[in-house]
Order: sequence, then C-alpha cells, then structure tokens
Amino acid sequence: MNVDTGIWDKLTRVVVTLLVVAALVWVAILYFPLMHQNEAMRQQIIELDQRIQQEEMVNRELRLEIDSLKSDPKTVERLAREQLGLARPDETVIRFDVPGD
Repeated sequence: MNVDTGIWDKLTRVVVTLLVVAALVWVAILYFPLMHQNEAMRQQIIELDQRIQQEEMVNRELRLEIDSLKSDPKTVERLAREQLGLARPDETVIRFDVPGD
C-alpha cells in the first residue's frame, strides 16, 4: 500500500498559508483604526502645544502689566485716565468726538 503524501503536503501548505494570510489581515484590520486614532491624537497634541505657547505668551504679558501696575504709578494714572475717564481734581477733561464713530 503506497500512500501518496504529496497531496497532503500541498494541502497542508495551502491551509497554513491561508491561516497566515488570514492572521495578517486580522491584525491589519485591528491595527489601521489605531493608526488613524494615533494620528488624530498627534495632531491634537500639536494643536494643544501651540495653544499652550500662546497662553504662556499672554500670561507673560499679563505678568509684565501687573508688575508695571505695582511698581509704576504713572502706569496706574494712565490707565485711570484712559479706561475710567478719571482726572485730577484740578484738571478739566475735554473729550473730542471722532467723525464716523
């Protein structure tokens, strides 16, 4: 009794190859959404880093303004005149209307 194992070897190779291909496809199906999610998160990190830099710059400017208000009385007087319309008791405030406003 001679059994031809050639067909079984070929069949085994085909089945193993199909299993490997199926495993690779399964991994790819699971991996690609993670790649897209990773890219979206990287973009979000870049945007947040830019926003942090902008907010840090605003924070520095506000700290400088606070320091100026604490140490320079002329700055306080200028802001009181410009923003609150205040004047010294012996001064007269004259306001001009700008045409078009």
